[in-house]
Amino acid sequence: MGGTRLRIVVVSLLLTVGMGAGTAVAVPPPPPNPSDDQLGSSKADARAKATRVGELTSQVAEAESQLDQLQADVELKMEDANRALVDLRTAQDEAAAAKTDADEAKAAADGAGQDVTDARQALDDFAAGSYKQGSTIGSMSAYIGSKSPDDLLARAQLLGAVAASQLDALDGMELARTEKANKDSAAREAMDIANQKQADALTAKAAADAAMAAAQRAQANQSAATQQLEAQKNAAEAQLTEAQSNAAGLQGQRQAYLDWLAAKQAEEAAQNQPPPSSGGPAPSSGDAQAVIGRAMSQLGVPYAWGGGDVYGPTQGIRDGGVADLFGDYDKVGFDCSGLMVYAFAAAGKRLPHYSGYQATAGRRVPLSQKAPGDMLFWATRGRIHHVALYIGDERMVEAPFSGSHVRVAAVRYGGIVGYATRPL
Repeated sequence: MGGTRLRIVVVSLLLTVGMGAGTAVAVPPPPPNPSDDQLGSSKADARAKATRVGELTSQVAEAESQLDQLQADVELKMEDANRALVDLRTAQDEAAAAKTDADEAKAAADGAGQDVTDARQALDDFAAGSYKQGSTIGSMSAYIGSKSPDDLLARAQLLGAVAASQLDALDGMELARTEKANKDSAAREAMDIANQKQADALTAKAAADAAMAAAQRAQANQSAATQQLEAQKNAAEAQLTEAQSNAAGLQGQRQAYLDWLAAKQAEEAAQNQPPPSSGGPAPSSGDAQAVIGRAMSQLGVPYAWGGGDVYGPTQGIRDGGVADLFGDYDKVGFDCSGLMVYAFAAAGKRLPHYSGYQATAGRRVPLSQKAPGDMLFWATRGRIHHVALYIGDERMVEAPFSGSHVRVAAVRYGGIVGYATRPL
């Protein structure tokens, strides 16, 4: 800032001297002039810290890539656990139904066996009362009251018929008992199979749950490692900023001294020099700088999925997945495309809030020809899923992912598409 004020004084002095009015103002005393060793040391320090930041940025990018893969693995293991749970419930239902069938079949077989036992006992009682000493004399109660020999004969024939009928009925009941016993055996075999399926399903469910838990632990560990690297990178970036500020301060002092020296020389030769040209500097890409400046003004703002519009950060929305786990719906911030919407509004450019559409919102140029103010995109299996704003020197500003914030990072070339989009 001091160097800037001095340059303003120098320019004013030159204009005053150039008027040739004979009222030139004396150049102020010289400002500090850092040595070449000081300048070289400060630049070397800044370069070393920039190298460290670059290394940490690459490590963070790699850690984030591994975290994405682990997240996908967790989702897969969760689906496996869901499938195992469905299979277990199905097996439990089948086992319960098989047990019910087996219980009913056993009850029916036991009932049929009892019927046969009762019938055999009744037949035995009948035979004991109807036959004696190998010849049929009948039960006394059957013959008492006979009125004639014919009546007695009829009653004897009736006893024989009853005995034969009971024997036939006993045969039928024995057949029914055998059939029900066979059904009982088949039902128990089916129940054994169903119970085995249930046991296998329980084992599969336990294995799926264990795999899911292991995947979640791996994801949590990776998340912690990523956060640690991110913290290290942030600390290194702070050190880099300080080193760059120191180097810039010394360079500014040197430039201020050179400006002072030029002003001193101009003062001495003012009478022999024509007035300076009134032409201004060549115009720069003001729109691109406005867009970059607007995006950079949001550094540190939280990532919120679905957040951001032309007026600034907005409330995030639910996605039913990762963003919800990080509470994005309860944060005010930007997602990657929302940050682009806000940034390009500085140049009067309205963009849709979707990275896939933003990729077609301007002229496409080869990635090797990217320039500050261009948008860069990343895709997986041909589908664009991330966008960032290129700011020059192989760096970009982005809202990267849930749990993070708007930041400046080195351009990541893994998964990047082969073109940049130039809306301006």
